Amino acid sequence: MSHNEVRRSEATRDAILSTAERLFAERGLNNVSNRQVSEAAGQGNNAAVSYHFGTKTDLVRAIIRRSNGPISERRQALVERVAGSVAPRDWISCWVLPVVDYFEEIGAPTWHARFGAQVDAEPAFREIVVQEALTDPALDVILEGLNRCLPPLPADVRIARNYMTRQLIVSTLAECERVLAEGRDTPWPRAANTLIDALVGLWLAPVTRVED
Repeated sequence: MSHNEVRRSEATRDAILSTAERLFAERGLNNVSNRQVSEAAGQGNNAAVSYHFGTKTDLVRAIIRRSNGPISERRQALVERVAGSVAPRDWISCWVLPVVDYFEEIGAPTWHARFGAQVDAEPAFREIVVQEALTDPALDVILEGLNRCLPPLPADVRIARNYMTRQLIVSTLAECERVLAEGRDTPWPRAANTLIDALVGLWLAPVTRVED
């Protein structure tokens, strides 16, 4: 394949990824076919998605990886900066800020937060997010750092609060992105600080046990 052919192929792949991310964010994953993505991306060949990516699952994974790469780099740099911290807010910031910084750098409109919320709503695709998150070693470092800062928590409470943290991040950033897309002023940094404040409270909240 010549250099020009490689560049055209890369441009086609990027157009498909951007279009699919937008359509999935707007309509949901189960309401958009590979054929519709190909057509909306301006591809004369309606099988372009299948040719370049394979199945819808492969396409969703590729969209996730396109953003996860730069987010992971930012997260690793932030983790190194707060190494040794005993402040829960520092570690929670490492979880949230790299994502927000990435969205802010892209500039409006973005679609990835709402795409993430749609993926999270579909059990058939949610596992992809979990699998891809496991490839980011910085997330393990964040959880270890956060656990060192917290009062003793039962294992089941830690698991539940981890899950709630992820859900709050996904839903809050998706809502912020939607508001920005509508032209209303909700700057990413303000949203990030509000979210981090809430998550610090979540992790430091007392544990109430109800006897069976």
